Amino acid sequence: MAFSHRIAALAAVVAIPLGIAATSFALTDQPKSPEVPPRVELDSGSPAPTPTRPAPTPTPSDEVVSRPPVTDSPASDDDDDASDDDRDDG
Repeated sequence: MAFSHRIAALAAVVAIPLGIAATSFALTDQPKSPEVPPRVELDSGSPAPTPTRPAPTPTPSDEVVSRPPVTDSPASDDDDDASDDDRDDG
């Protein structure tokens, strides 16, 4: 008798999602194919003239940036726990 209950439970686990998927598929609208216009009209204005000489690119700066100072503390230490007294930590 327990075997038939297991089969029934397995069938329900499989059949219910399949039924939901089939119902959802049956109720969805089929999308219409997009309508393409029979003719495309472009603006009749003339295109903008292209510059004869490209704009000069800015030269990179030669500014040297110094390195940050070397410290012995870990990188994730934010150095604001010197006044932390742990009274509010529960």
